Amino acid sequence: MSFTNILVPTDGSEYTKFAVKKAMELAKITGGRVTALYVLDQTILTNMPMDTAVMNVYNTLEKEGKEAVDYVRDLGASEGVEVEVSVKEGTPVKVILDESPKYDLIVMGTLGRTGMSKLLMGSVAERVVRASQCPVMVVRAPEASN
Repeated sequence: MSFTNILVPTDGSEYTKFAVKKAMELAKITGGRVTALYVLDQTILTNMPMDTAVMNVYNTLEKEGKEAVDYVRDLGASEGVEVEVSVKEGTPVKVILDESPKYDLIVMGTLGRTGMSKLLMGSVAERVVRASQCPVMVVRAPEASN
C-alpha cells in the first residue's frame, strides 16, 4: 500500500503541528499529497445559548480553522508538497471517520490544548484509530508525553 493521499486533521495547536510535519515528511518520500482538515466543532456551539456570544465563538473557530489549514498549506509550499485544505462543520470524530475511506493514511496529533479539552480531544485520536477505514498514524508532541 502506498501512502500518497494523506489526511491531516488539525486544530492549529502545537500538538497537531508535529503531526503536520510528519505528514509532510511522508508525502515527500512517497511523492504524495496532503489534505489539511479542520473540523468546526458544532458540539461546542450546541451547548451555548443562541445569541451574539455564539456568533463570536463561531467566528473565532472559523478564524482558528483558516489559520490551522493555512499553516499546513504554507508548510507544504515550502516543502514542495501539494496541499489541499478542507474546513467542515460537525463533530471531529464523525467528520474524520466519514472522510477516512477517501485516504490512504490519516496522520493526526492528539488534538487539543489543555485540561478538559485536551482530555476530550485526545479521545478523538483514539476513536479515529478504532473506527477508521484507513490506517492511522498518531503523532505525539514531545511536550505531550509527560
